[in-house]
Amino acid sequence: MVELSVIILNYKTKDLTIECINSIVAQYEQELEKGIFEIILVDNASGDDSVKAFKKLKISNLRLIENNENAGFSKGCNLGAKSAMGKFLLFLNSDTLIKDQGLMKMIKFFDDKKTLGILGGKLKNDDGSNQLSCGKFYSPFNLFLMLFGFNKFTRESPNVIKKVDWVSGASLMIKRVTFNKLGGFDKDIFMYLEDMELCYRAKKAGLDTYFFPEIMLFHKEGRSSGRSFAILNIYKSTLIFYKKHMSKSDYNFARRMLYIKALFLNSFGKLTKNSYYINTYGKALELF
Repeated sequence: MVELSVIILNYKTKDLTIECINSIVAQYEQELEKGIFEIILVDNASGDDSVKAFKKLKISNLRLIENNENAGFSKGCNLGAKSAMGKFLLFLNSDTLIKDQGLMKMIKFFDDKKTLGILGGKLKNDDGSNQLSCGKFYSPFNLFLMLFGFNKFTRESPNVIKKVDWVSGASLMIKRVTFNKLGGFDKDIFMYLEDMELCYRAKKAGLDTYFFPEIMLFHKEGRSSGRSFAILNIYKSTLIFYKKHMSKSDYNFARRMLYIKALFLNSFGKLTKNSYYINTYGKALELF
């Protein structure tokens, strides 16, 4: 029986993805050879030589799924999950590196917590510093803090196992049966906040989300997507999250806050002739 399915999504990050897979093999070669673990690699129609390179990999229990479109993170991961055979699913970013056998501890922790729905692993930067990889749901107040530069009050990286609102999708473990019951990641969210949205639905279903620091996992944050791309998709995903889960007044508040920030930075860009602010937040204003 397969215990864990590691699902990795690739979109034009061939070298990072291969590094990630090799880091898994370095720690869990026996588990892969014995069929205890499997790796499901979904290529989101990269259109480069990614698939060709992946087909050359000689790794036990590695399966490649070729998507016919760049369907985004949520749909791509859902596609991988449909093919998974493991009791547990681990959604792992292609720009991560596993450096120990902490995944075994995460699986054991599920057995000890009957109401546990989702478990997130601690992420570190290349220099060993902690990434703020869990936090509080984006209530109107927390959204305000996030948008205007006070992220440290909404996100954290605890050094102890801790119950939290949400954990980063860069390293997110969940039982396959739970993932299926929840309906997977929200297909309307292309990328960003899909992790928070899933954790929010898990909480509504009576399940807990925990942060698990007893793992050595490095995350080359930002290597798999550009900054402008990230900002635009965070805007889109925030509006989807609020429309789906919050009151109409909260949704309207979120729209106003997002619009105000986009308008301010776009105007600032025009004053300073900063093309990044002009282009990025000009596109963001088109969402309203």
